[in-house]
Amino acid sequence: MTQPWPTPPPPPAPTCYRHPDRVTYVRCARCNRFICPECMRNAAVGHQCVDCVNEAARSVRQPRTQFGGVPQGRPTVTYTLIAVNVLVFLLQAGVPGLTREFVLQPYAVADGELYRLLTSAFLHYGLTHILFNMWALYVVGPPLEAALGRLRFVGLYALSALGGSVLVYLASAPNAATAGASGAIFGLFGATFVVGKRLNMDVRWVIAIIVLNLAVTFVIPLISSQNISWQGHLGGLFTGAVVAAAYVYAPQRSRDGVQIAATVAVVLLFAVLIGLRTAALWV
Repeated sequence: MTQPWPTPPPPPAPTCYRHPDRVTYVRCARCNRFICPECMRNAAVGHQCVDCVNEAARSVRQPRTQFGGVPQGRPTVTYTLIAVNVLVFLLQAGVPGLTREFVLQPYAVADGELYRLLTSAFLHYGLTHILFNMWALYVVGPPLEAALGRLRFVGLYALSALGGSVLVYLASAPNAATAGASGAIFGLFGATFVVGKRLNMDVRWVIAIIVLNLAVTFVIPLISSQNISWQGHLGGLFTGAVVAAAYVYAPQRSRDGVQIAATVAVVLLFAVLIGLRTAALWV
C-alpha cells in the first residue's frame, strides 16, 4: 500500500509592502508590489503605490511662464503690496512722527539710515497721492505678475522702488523729504513697455501713459507750488525697463543665471552710487 504524499502547506497570503500586517491581493501597476487600500493611488490604468506616485511627480517638469516664472492664479503679490501701502498710510495718519522717521531724507541716509531708501516707497503724502499710485499698481501689476511670476515681479518692484530712491538720493537737496510708491509704479510702466515689445503687443497705450505722467511730473511744479519728485519717477522708470529687459531677453538655456546676475549687478551698482553720494555729503 502506497502512502499519500503529504499535502504542502498553502502559500502565505501576500501583504502590503508598507504594512506587512495587512493582507492584500492588489499590485501596483508600476512596480508590481502588493499594496493595501491605504497605499493605493488612482492612476490612468489601475492603482499605483505611494512611492511610484511620488517618483513620477518628481520627474514631471513644473510649468513655467515664458520668462521663467512659476504660473500663478491670483495676483497675490500685487494685492499684498496694495494692502501694505494702504496699511502704512493709515498708520501715518494715526502714529505721530512715523512719516518723519521713515521718509527719504539724504542727510539721514548719509548718517546711516539706509532703510529710508525702501521704507519711503511705502509712505504717501495725502489721499490723492496714494489713490493714484494704488490704482496704477492695480492696473499694471497683475499682468506683469502673471508674465514674470511672483519672485521676478517682487524683484522688479523692489529694484524699481530702490532705483527711484537712489536717484532721489543722488540728485535732490540733502534736506529734501521724499516719499511715495511712484518710483516703483514708474518702474512697472517701463517694464510693461519692455514686456509688451518682447511679446509683440501693441504698446502705444503704455507710451501714452508714460509720456502723460512725465509731462505731469515736470509741468505741475512749474504752474503750482506742489513738488513732484522727477528723480524718483525717472529713476524708477529707467530701473524697471532695464531689469525687465534682463528678465525677458535672457537666453532660455541660461535664463535663471542671467536673471540672477542682472539683479545682483543692479544692486551692486546702487550700492556704489549710494557710497559715492554718502562720501560727497560727508565732505
